[in-house]
Amino acid sequence: MTEKPLDQIDFRILAELQKDATLSQRDLAERVGMSQNACWRRLNALNARGVLKGARARIDRRQTGLGLVVFVMIRTRHHSADWLKTFRRHVLTIPEVIDFHRISGDYDYLLKVVTESMDSYDGVYQRLIDGVELDSVTSFFAMEAIAEERPLPL
Repeated sequence: MTEKPLDQIDFRILAELQKDATLSQRDLAERVGMSQNACWRRLNALNARGVLKGARARIDRRQTGLGLVVFVMIRTRHHSADWLKTFRRHVLTIPEVIDFHRISGDYDYLLKVVTESMDSYDGVYQRLIDGVELDSVTSFFAMEAIAEERPLPL
């Protein structure tokens, strides 16, 4: 049996939660035009399906001293399942890597690194290349964040 697709009410709930995940159930229900009980049932269903994946606080990285954003492009000659498993595990031990994607094109992987400074990035770079054979690592330093953490276009 397949799950029914998300409907417009589900999308309205999701859009409101993307704007403010701290809304009370009453306020959320009012914003989407539902009773509290009906809204609660929808939220439970969205959680059970894995559409909602928890709630997080959005933190201003600059106010916590994390002023440097680096996009790291990685190319490798290794594509075996064992190497990939080792590489993924290795990268995920580096907390400064906040996004990690396998991509197509001239590079194989894209990482977004957030850290304090060029010196701290050098430490991240040294940990990244330690013990894992990579063909090339190219770093692009962000000069300005024009749009970050935008909501999904629901």
